[in-house]
Amino acid sequence: MIAERLKPLLDDAAPLTERFVASGYRIYLVGGPVRDALAGRPDDGDLASRDVDIDLTTDALPDAIEELIRPAVDAIWTQGKRFGTIGAERRGRRFEITTHRGEAYDPSSRKPDVTFGHDIGVDLSRRDFTVNAMALSLPDLELIDPYDGFGDLMERKVLRTPGSPEDSFSDDPLRMLRAARFIAGWNLEPDPALVDAAREMHERLSVVSPERIADELDKLLALPDPTAGMWYTVRTGVIGEFLPEFPALELEQDPIQRHKDVLAHTIAVVGKTRPDRILRLAALLHDIGKPKTRAYVDGGVTFHHHDVVGARMARARLTALRYPNDVIDDVVELVALHLRFHTYSLGWTDSAVRRYATDAGPLLGRLNELTRADCTTRNPRKVKALADRMDELELRLADLRRREELDAIRPEIDGAQVMEVLGLPPGPTVGRALSFLLEIRLEEGLIGRDAVIERLHRWWEQENHPT
Repeated sequence: MIAERLKPLLDDAAPLTERFVASGYRIYLVGGPVRDALAGRPDDGDLASRDVDIDLTTDALPDAIEELIRPAVDAIWTQGKRFGTIGAERRGRRFEITTHRGEAYDPSSRKPDVTFGHDIGVDLSRRDFTVNAMALSLPDLELIDPYDGFGDLMERKVLRTPGSPEDSFSDDPLRMLRAARFIAGWNLEPDPALVDAAREMHERLSVVSPERIADELDKLLALPDPTAGMWYTVRTGVIGEFLPEFPALELEQDPIQRHKDVLAHTIAVVGKTRPDRILRLAALLHDIGKPKTRAYVDGGVTFHHHDVVGARMARARLTALRYPNDVIDDVVELVALHLRFHTYSLGWTDSAVRRYATDAGPLLGRLNELTRADCTTRNPRKVKALADRMDELELRLADLRRREELDAIRPEIDGAQVMEVLGLPPGPTVGRALSFLLEIRLEEGLIGRDAVIERLHRWWEQENHPT
């Protein structure tokens, strides 16, 4: 059964692995494909995809690996050679072949101190979790599972490390965050010793590069439901190491009524959104400004302008995590706009709908989805009221889109025409004129070219002869 599920990978790997076996080396398939094939997921079509990389480990040293595979691959790269890894591509499939290793991280370093070994058992002992400490020897497909990772994955449903979690997290502190992905993605219960170690050692994440943390956070947020993993990061203190504002969300919205805290609400919103990178990050950060804006008024709690404050905080945090600028801009815009829907009610004017759509731009669909997910109340009347209002808005948006090309809303004449009508050279005055015409478009819709030119002349007269 395993051979059948892994056949696409094994067939692609055979021309390389045969070279190792013929030269007297041992070679093993490791990583996600082994775990997934044993667990019966994903489906065979996914394993056949060229997007699935093949990870192999061998007792051959890096120089020997490079020499063995070079004649059989289309491309080779050696950036990871000093860490024991040679990368290659053959017929569209990417490979990483690594010498058996024992690696430990210096407490003050972001780089692994790698030593090479000759024993697959020792190599597997340095893997992050038992569910990943499994290997298939090639070509005979003998399962090497010294820590019963298969039992942890399929029977006990527990996440634990091959050795002590303290040693594992010292080897690579990022594993404390990676645990969240396996807890949520595989419905595993973290071993108490793992949880205790993460609570004690989460400050070690400071030696991990922001890029690696962001990549692991993205993988967690890409799960269908990351809720259980999110709660693990909160209860262990792990999330505070890269989102230090997040633990402060665990406050009561109303200390008298004891309504839901913002932290529980935020995690619920993340879980309700689809696994889209921009949308999930916006859900994670949409209320991050609430602790800074909390005020007590007439016995209640308010968070005025937490959208504006939160947008600034989101930009600072995502920048610190080295996210791409386009991702940062989109997430910040969603955070800034996430309350906009609530300033309106049923019966919006056309101008209000145009402005809402124009401000959201290409993020409109995500903004609407975030707004729907932001309703986590258990009050069915409130849930229905918000859903009805959003349904009404989306119907209005669809109607205006049909009538006015809402997705590309702009003034009815362009900058060149403004210059021609007013006899102006290029410059800031043309920009001001276009802004004026855009306001007309937003407020009144399409009024016709003649009417636009007449209004433009009146505006220009007022600009030159203010009353």
